[in-house]
Amino acid sequence: MSISVPKRQLFIDGQWKAPLLNKRIPIINPSTQLIIGDIPAATKEDVDLAVAAAKSALSRNKGADWASASGSVRARYLRAIAAKITEKKTELGKLESLDCGKPLDEALWDLDDVAGCFDYYADLAENLDKKQKSPVSLPLETFRSYVLKEPIGVVGLITPWNYPLLMATWKVAPALAAGCAAILKPSELASVTCLELAEICREVGLPRGVLNILTGLGPEAGAPLASHPDVDKIAFTGSSATGSKIMTAAAQLVKPVSLELGGKSPVVVFEDVDIDKAVEWTLFGCFWTNGQICSATSRLIIHESIATEFLNRLVKWAKNIKISDPFEEGCRLGPVVSEGQLDYVVQYEKILKFISNAKSEGATILTGGSRPEHLKKGFFIEPTIITDVTTSMQIWREEVFGPVLCVKTFSTEEEAIDLANDTIYGLGSAVISNDLDRCERLTKAFKAGIVWINCSQPCFAQAPWGGNKRSGFGRELGEWGLDNYLSVKQVTQYISDEAWGWYKNPSKL
Repeated sequence: MSISVPKRQLFIDGQWKAPLLNKRIPIINPSTQLIIGDIPAATKEDVDLAVAAAKSALSRNKGADWASASGSVRARYLRAIAAKITEKKTELGKLESLDCGKPLDEALWDLDDVAGCFDYYADLAENLDKKQKSPVSLPLETFRSYVLKEPIGVVGLITPWNYPLLMATWKVAPALAAGCAAILKPSELASVTCLELAEICREVGLPRGVLNILTGLGPEAGAPLASHPDVDKIAFTGSSATGSKIMTAAAQLVKPVSLELGGKSPVVVFEDVDIDKAVEWTLFGCFWTNGQICSATSRLIIHESIATEFLNRLVKWAKNIKISDPFEEGCRLGPVVSEGQLDYVVQYEKILKFISNAKSEGATILTGGSRPEHLKKGFFIEPTIITDVTTSMQIWREEVFGPVLCVKTFSTEEEAIDLANDTIYGLGSAVISNDLDRCERLTKAFKAGIVWINCSQPCFAQAPWGGNKRSGFGRELGEWGLDNYLSVKQVTQYISDEAWGWYKNPSKL
């Protein structure tokens, strides 16, 4: 595929700026293991510049340029960004596939969602104008009260590599719609399209400093952003371990955070299903995006009466998945993002170790579990299905973040619910059954922030997204996503002509 990665710098205060320490990070194509370019590596010094630019953007012209501008003004920029995303969709999709190994068809689909998300929050920005001064009903007629919703201020947005531009957009679009100024720190493993977003913002004339984009390593750029005293909020998507560190840093300054962390989500399949339909949703729920989804339904809980037939078909379908370079037509599984060149990001090696540990603990590798024979280079792993799993095994309890599905059977609805909830996480969950009353019961019983009925992984900008337990807190997308970046101010006015009368007036004594 003849596409080259543009050479970019950091995007600070509306301008391209080289990192102050002139450090850069190589970009490795996960399909070929070849270096295809590099990205700038920001450090604390660059973070300080970006935060100062964001603060200045909010105060410029007494806030009239952005923070206190009408939502309709901000909406025009968001729609212009959406239009540019659509215009550059093919180029951006190819860059994303090169950068993170996502099948090109998926990357192009994601970019439709990126443009749609910017358009959606443009609508909410305009609606925000209409909701200002929303009245509050009071028990005393001598007072009038209303609510203002104001931007929370400077926000730090730290995003992952599995949906590079889409996960960034989930935070950038509502933050800008709310009137905040943002510093985006994407994952160093997939930053290319986020830097192209900077170029798009420059092209549409977004006021300088409103969005700053810093690429770099987590400890060198993400950590100083999370702990910066002039950053008013942090929104983070990533691992539970890093989320815990961000919470700790933010706590020192009593800074609000919203966290979307790991998952070990269940898909419960009952005996009354159309098996082929259920098999496809089971595969999609775990192997979409090369299995690298925090909400992946990676624990299959299947009714014992259909388990043998279901697993036989599941294996046949899994073996039929096309594993290839992401640019090949019909690719449905590309490489995982990295081999393990960084201590805290060891995807390829980590996934293979999970599979090896499962086998040593007594589980059965029903299919997959290694590199496809026809692919000698790249971080490719066959779609893997593991049976004979117990609830004490690592493969059942810990997030793999790769194309690995583990399986347990159940006999009763109560047992299925117990197995589904047997996790420290609580992001997604799915139930597949033709009995809609049963689906309703499981929907209420699942301890998770998202429930899918007769499907897995659909996501829409209009619906809230987020988890419970160690999957984090706060909700992205929908109106809830906008609320993440708004501060609620109560305004109450005394409207009576009469004196308050609590104290005696000395002149009338």
